[in-house]
Amino acid sequence: MRDNFNVDDVDMAIVAQLRKNGRATNQQIADLLGLTAATVSARIRRMEEADRLRVVAVSDFAAHGYNVLMQVAVAVDGRPASEVAAELAEFPECFAAHLVTGRYDIDLLVVLHDFNDLPKLLLDKFSQVKGIRSLTPTIAVDVIKYKFDVAPISSGAN
Repeated sequence: MRDNFNVDDVDMAIVAQLRKNGRATNQQIADLLGLTAATVSARIRRMEEADRLRVVAVSDFAAHGYNVLMQVAVAVDGRPASEVAAELAEFPECFAAHLVTGRYDIDLLVVLHDFNDLPKLLLDKFSQVKGIRSLTPTIAVDVIKYKFDVAPISSGAN
């Protein structure tokens, strides 16, 4: 990351447009902001190179046939939690793995096609990972908020 990188009002406006419509072309953004497409493209590239912006696509779980969203708290014993988390993160059902403080060592976010997949995931797959002392699954019954546009973008270096 560049140490002296500053995000200005134009950069913030470009990011705001991308948050509204991640599929907008550079020309569409330029037209909305009174810029040229080349300026928009250069600014996006500059923010990406400075690790201030990453443009990604986020898919809907249900659109891919995943109907169960679950959090799994993992307690680890006899092995570094980071190793256990890395191994658990390799399973395709796991879309997020975090090392955490508190009662548990790892927090996973997992998706399943249906509840019939739960025993196979916990008993056949996760149980093969060495170092797991306990698994505490929590099933999401409703999704209240699912947003990825909440990360603040700052003008100063971190």
